[in-house]
Amino acid sequence: MDYHRLYPSVVIPTEFYRSVTDSSKPVIKELYGRINPYYTDFLFSAVSLILLAYTNRFLSYAQLVRTLKDQYKQNHSAVAAAQIKNLWKRLYLTRTMQFLGISSLFLCVVTMFLIYIGFSTLSVYLFGLALLFLIASLGVSIVEIHISVKALELHLNDMEK
Repeated sequence: MDYHRLYPSVVIPTEFYRSVTDSSKPVIKELYGRINPYYTDFLFSAVSLILLAYTNRFLSYAQLVRTLKDQYKQNHSAVAAAQIKNLWKRLYLTRTMQFLGISSLFLCVVTMFLIYIGFSTLSVYLFGLALLFLIASLGVSIVEIHISVKALELHLNDMEK
């Protein structure tokens, strides 16, 4: 496949392009066909947006902690105590989501560098690991959303009483 023709605005070093398209190196050519810099670019942008969402979530939790702390000081209610306990879980899950997302982003950048310098085999494995970190981060996000819904249910049940 001629990547220069498909992506004319992307500059690929000539010696790298020759090394991955050389017919005497079928394994590298096959690996390059499975992963190229354009795949990592997509993951790079997706992870960046997810990290932005995680950061916004973390900032909203920080504001919620301040509010709940003031409420709990004024009125030692069981609902506020349950919400604080729930918030602790959510904060730890958010930290885990951010760690996994940042790890995915880091490995994505390392993968792009390895592709650039010609280590195609290693880049394939690191890209796979970056994808696994992203999947794990999204999985933790699902658990955190489930806990957040329970927190809202606690709040709504308190309003009904």
